[in-house]
Amino acid sequence: MQGFRLRTREPMSPSPTALPPVAFIGGGNMARALIGGMVRSGASAQDIHVSEPYAPNREGLATEFGVVTTEDNAAAASKGAVWVLATKPQVLRSVCEALAPLAQAQRPLVVSIAAGITSAQLDRWLGGGIAVVRTMPNTPALLGAGVTGLYATSAATPAQKALADTLLKPAGETVWIDDEALMDAVTAASGSGPAYVFLLAEAMQAAAEAEGLPADAARTLVVETIAGAARMLKESGETATTLRERVTSPNGTTQAALDAFAAGGFTPLVAAAVHAARSRGAELSAAND
Repeated sequence: MQGFRLRTREPMSPSPTALPPVAFIGGGNMARALIGGMVRSGASAQDIHVSEPYAPNREGLATEFGVVTTEDNAAAASKGAVWVLATKPQVLRSVCEALAPLAQAQRPLVVSIAAGITSAQLDRWLGGGIAVVRTMPNTPALLGAGVTGLYATSAATPAQKALADTLLKPAGETVWIDDEALMDAVTAASGSGPAYVFLLAEAMQAAAEAEGLPADAARTLVVETIAGAARMLKESGETATTLRERVTSPNGTTQAALDAFAAGGFTPLVAAAVHAARSRGAELSAAND
């Protein structure tokens, strides 16, 4: 492990873009993560309006963050200069079409976190001419440790793009994508990506237990190994290939394991899985058009 050195991360400077009133249409887990990040970053809870049909979710958001909640989408949207569309993709068309008259009157910045729904669909359902930023965050956003891919339509001004970035930054890193056709690949790589890591953790723990380790020891060893490896990958500045090669001694235990992965088709299997997720994102778009 010689030559490995962690980089010290520079502290994040305060964002120069202040948030106007924001309306969340949907108050599920991802909306909760973004709302929590906004409040922690200094946004006024009274300037955050959330419409959510499920009463326990509404009550939880109001209690935890002090935000204004309602079950009426239009009531929340009427208060927001930014609308965050956080409903399930299957109901988003009906939600948008019901809000279209208000969208045409208010001309909000619309930020969508729905998988597989294109900006063109959103713009059409909202009546046309709306500034849309399509995004795909992932579940580590709940810890402020996520990553979000973003695509903005030509109707979005630089100031609106900066506003969307400010909104998503508390959830983690942001990556802007110039070609919307690649957003399904973003969903496949990072939106769905945490599940791939969790699946690997499940398999590693089960294998460790099969080799005789107690369940609690196996879990701790696997979880801390994955967390430490992720930190090395993020903070070292080295590529995954370089880090893998450094820990792999010729004819050693790691090499034996990697050879078994290769024999089982690990790399093409990952590629097939990511492709399947990307294809499903495109199918969601077509199914909800």
